[in-house]
Amino acid sequence: MNAWIFLSIAIVAEVIGTSFLKLSDGFTRIGPSLAVVACYIVAFYMLALTLKTLPVGVAYAIWAGAGVALITLVGVFAFKQTLDPAAILGIAMIVGGVLVIHLFSTTVAAVPDSGKRASIHDERQG
Repeated sequence: MNAWIFLSIAIVAEVIGTSFLKLSDGFTRIGPSLAVVACYIVAFYMLALTLKTLPVGVAYAIWAGAGVALITLVGVFAFKQTLDPAAILGIAMIVGGVLVIHLFSTTVAAVPDSGKRASIHDERQG
């Protein structure tokens, strides 16, 4: 399976887990608390699979940035939280950073499913 699919699953699992973290009420509710643990296990397992191919810094930046943006949307729509202009600007900058990495970085130019790890040094070695 492609590293980007693993990373996408990791991001979604982390966002779902964080949503349940809010619902767990400080781990005082068993159902949401178990969902947090299960989702975080999936998230970290998928992130670990991602790191077989993608560089750790890039994968983590995308995972964290996309997670921040998505959990913010969950907060706004599911938990009726509000954002001030500074929060909106900051989150937009995070999303912009993730897009720059994904669209323009040669660091993430890995060959899918080849088992080869991507690195900024790959082109210098060839």
